[in-house]
Amino acid sequence: MLDINRIENDLEHIKVQLKKRNKDYSEELNQVLNFNSDRKKIIKEVEELKATKNSISKEIGILAKDKKFDEIEKLKSEVTTMNEKIEVLDKNLKEVQLNMNSLLAVIPNVPNDNIPLGNDDEDNVEVRRWVEPGIKNDGEAHWDIGQKLGLVDFELGAKLSGSRFLVYKNEGSKMIRAIADVLLNRHKKHGYQEMFLPLLVNAENMFGTGQLPKFEEDAYKIDDQYLIPTSEVPLTNVFRNTIVDVKELPTYLTSFTQCFRREAGSAGRDTKGMIRLHQFNKVEMVKVCEPESSYEELEKMVLDAEDCLKMFNIPYRVVELCSGDIGFTSQKTYDLEVWFPNQNKFREISSCSNCGDYQARRMGAKYKNTDGKVNYLNTLNGSGLAIDRLFAAMLENHYDGEKLILPEVLRPYFDNKEYIK
Repeated sequence: MLDINRIENDLEHIKVQLKKRNKDYSEELNQVLNFNSDRKKIIKEVEELKATKNSISKEIGILAKDKKFDEIEKLKSEVTTMNEKIEVLDKNLKEVQLNMNSLLAVIPNVPNDNIPLGNDDEDNVEVRRWVEPGIKNDGEAHWDIGQKLGLVDFELGAKLSGSRFLVYKNEGSKMIRAIADVLLNRHKKHGYQEMFLPLLVNAENMFGTGQLPKFEEDAYKIDDQYLIPTSEVPLTNVFRNTIVDVKELPTYLTSFTQCFRREAGSAGRDTKGMIRLHQFNKVEMVKVCEPESSYEELEKMVLDAEDCLKMFNIPYRVVELCSGDIGFTSQKTYDLEVWFPNQNKFREISSCSNCGDYQARRMGAKYKNTDGKVNYLNTLNGSGLAIDRLFAAMLENHYDGEKLILPEVLRPYFDNKEYIK
């Protein structure tokens, strides 16, 4: 969440930047400041009462020596009244703090000053592309290719779990494991620590990374826990309520998990194929670092994701998200989009974001610098990569009408065969 001191000191700039998200948050920000003003008044009043209590306690000590018991009883009565006032004020303070934090929780991160202006993904700005697409329009759809080669079974997925679930089988199942292994090995060689994580997390973790309360309708809830929508949630919360020594920064983490989303806001979109599933496979990258290096680390993370795509020889481009498309917790985001010949368009396969200290403040993730001062970490996350979409892109880009040509990086997993037929 946003730093209340930053809101107080830089209110107009924050209002201007948040308005670029195509929504005016002025009312919410003003209300936050009103709550904070009330909070400060209550704290001041409590401190004054406690100071008076301390003074009276000293006076009672002096009067006790002189055995002036009537005056002592009078002062004790005053202390009792003060305690009652403090109890009421403490209750009011908790209520004001709760109201202020609840409002801060639904105000998004402030976009970086140079963010491209726009309304939606049509206004995102292409930064660069790798390999011009060689196939356009005349390719088969990935869902048809996958079923033709016996790699996926959409009907069985629907039979077992419902729409937007699929079953990988035979060499398709093996392909998912192989891709995950290739990606994890690549990240490990480049300084990422691999973790194998729980798929269920509690609400505190979901709040920490910004999934709650904003995206609760997209989450699968089981009792008081949630199936992870991305392993960004448990990976980033590794640092929740922790103070890291600056010598350990930057820290890179990675994990392969299944992820779960209801896709409540995407009714009617991408109902066929592997693009928008309720259960999907992903390798995630997470970084924590000092504020001064977070934008440099973002650029490095994008290169990590690009390197993954190059290993699989998939045409892609990098776009910077505009103000109307950037995520709730992000200051700056790059999307990597792969080419889908059947749709004649690029589709997102990785989203790399710098969240600044926004998530860290929600989860109490801090570091201690060389001077012993404690500050909030900066957090970054990115897909490295979305495996189902990568598989789909491989099917459309590497199928020659009879067989799926395997990228060299996958051939050792398939007895060095060059293709699947």
